[in-house]
Amino acid sequence: MLGGKAAAGLISLIYVVAAARILGPEQYGVLVLVNYFAMLVGGLIAFPGWHAIVRYGVQPAENDHAKLIRLLRFVGAIELAAGLVAVIVAAIAVPIVGPLLGWSQDAQALAIPYCFAVLATVRATPGGYLQILRRFDLLALHNIVTPVMRLLGTLVVIAFDLGLTAFLVAWLVAALVEGISLWVAAIYLARRHMLDEPLLGAVADARREHDGLGRFMLTANADIMLGDLTGRLTPLIVGAMLGPAAAGLYSIAHRATIVISQPAQILGQAAYAELARLAADGRARIAIRHALARCVGIALATALPLVLLLALFSREVAVLIGGSAYAGAATVMIWLTLARVVAMAGPPTSAALIALGHPGLSVGGNLVAGLGLLPLLPFFTGSAGLAGAGYLALLQAVIAAALLGSALWRVTARAS
Repeated sequence: MLGGKAAAGLISLIYVVAAARILGPEQYGVLVLVNYFAMLVGGLIAFPGWHAIVRYGVQPAENDHAKLIRLLRFVGAIELAAGLVAVIVAAIAVPIVGPLLGWSQDAQALAIPYCFAVLATVRATPGGYLQILRRFDLLALHNIVTPVMRLLGTLVVIAFDLGLTAFLVAWLVAALVEGISLWVAAIYLARRHMLDEPLLGAVADARREHDGLGRFMLTANADIMLGDLTGRLTPLIVGAMLGPAAAGLYSIAHRATIVISQPAQILGQAAYAELARLAADGRARIAIRHALARCVGIALATALPLVLLLALFSREVAVLIGGSAYAGAATVMIWLTLARVVAMAGPPTSAALIALGHPGLSVGGNLVAGLGLLPLLPFFTGSAGLAGAGYLALLQAVIAAALLGSALWRVTARAS
């Protein structure tokens, strides 16, 4: 999975370089703001359930396929319904949000159909099922679907000398393929894995069979939403405060540094099933500390070369990606690099807390460090410009790591 994420990062870098150079900071800023807006609405309304699938589906996957199918139908139906609502809400909100972010009338007209990109986020149910089957190879392959599709779209843009509209179409197509492809893979495997049960059928309330399922889904979903919300709101606030061009510069810095955090995110997701198994054995809970330390250590070792590169050559990296027009992204890139390093402990620690049955502690830590500090962003950007976004990111990472780490230490100390 780390290999798949690394490949996705490299491919992403290619199409970002092309888009940034072809569009320039302002139009590139509009492109990323439209995408962040759609993903923000999707994150707020969509209802991913992969945590619930993994937590409640491991045992039925082995000896009770009927029970597993009922769980998958229930969680999947909720996720699909919430995704459709998110598309509608995003389209309605475009004329309200667009002027605040400096979008032209043409950009707003393009943003409305782009709201269907929200459907890229409606894939947690099949993702959770693949985790149960331990098909991390397919999950790794899925990581490169969007980058490959965006790269193909970029090649079309270059070949026919197209502009912003074509990039939005290419990114929309990539988002739809990203969502659909994982459902196709899960359905194919489910037909082979559960030959004794039909996949389609009535949707029953699975909460009757799984104690605490509804509460767990609400809490775990809140944790996911809060974890993503800060990252999606930040560029929108930057765009509203400093304009689309500044959002374009921030996006370049964000894109260059996000590769650092991806190993921790993917390890946290991949390790969740194993952490859940350790948590099920009360005597083994103390081992979660050691498993978590290994996860963070692997993530740090994987990211170390990139950290050194970005810390020492931030201006050169910014210019290499977007050209001389993006040199102003160098300062914020340094601060974002430091923040990404500190934040690497977050995803695995959150996964451990959820596996131990304390998703509320993860939610609380992310809420305080993320949304709790986000109102400071206008002050930081107003006083320090674009670099202020980097200052706040580092402060958020330090507080989140401290809160999540102390919470896990207390929980595992009680368990031991």
